[in-house]
Amino acid sequence: MNEFVIALQQQTFLQYALVAGILAGIACGIVGTYVVTRRITYIAGGIAHSVLAGLGAAQYCRIVFDWPWLNPLYGAVVAALLAALVIGAASLWSAKQREDTVISAVWAIGMAIGILFIFKTPGYNEDLTSYLFGNILMVSPQDLWLIAGLDIVIVATTLLFYNQLLAVCFDEEFARLRGVPVNFYYMLLLCLTALTVVLLVTVVGIVMVIALLTLPVAVAGHFARSLWQMMVLSAILTALLTTLGLFVSYGPDLPAGATTIVLAGALYLVVACVSRLIRFKRA
Repeated sequence: MNEFVIALQQQTFLQYALVAGILAGIACGIVGTYVVTRRITYIAGGIAHSVLAGLGAAQYCRIVFDWPWLNPLYGAVVAALLAALVIGAASLWSAKQREDTVISAVWAIGMAIGILFIFKTPGYNEDLTSYLFGNILMVSPQDLWLIAGLDIVIVATTLLFYNQLLAVCFDEEFARLRGVPVNFYYMLLLCLTALTVVLLVTVVGIVMVIALLTLPVAVAGHFARSLWQMMVLSAILTALLTTLGLFVSYGPDLPAGATTIVLAGALYLVVACVSRLIRFKRA
């Protein structure tokens, strides 16, 4: 522990990683709660994997056209939002079978486009590999500013439309009867999910983003009594898990993202088993 604390005080990249985990936890707690409550985890998965197309395209333009200002995360934001709009349109105006097909297509095409851009980009694209599997230790100050900006957008939107999003998640038909434009807020929710996916890609990578989006929320659901309580608790849990993941992985030199997911999974299993045991004893 002393070794990690000393390194944290001396190494700038560890400080950036710690801040990135905390910032990502804010968005994860808020939007992850909506994703789990609305049961759109599979949609979030489709959005997450389509992000690779934006990452690859941005990196290609950055190197080939010499645009040093073009952060790959900018491309990720664009790709994620486009995927959210396409999937949302299919979900609202297509049959259920077609919706599943569209999600699968967006998932596969996004990954394929990203791979093609990576293949055609000169040099070894280690940066994009880190986005695929997660490497929070490579977060830059520019990434932190982008993550903080996306956090502000997500928090502000949630504060403005909390009641409407709550109604869409829990009772869509009642919301329609009350005159709430359900389709608009559903698309807004998918866009917030897309932004959150981009944040989490920097922490745990595309492959494991869904786990961090849902596991802390599932744990918080055992203790929270309202939606906002679940958001706050899951945000705190996500921040703690990413910090603990950095701490545990530092000594053995393990991938911080994968370590964080293992810790989140272990916590979920323990809480779920204890909760089930308590209910069994009360029965």
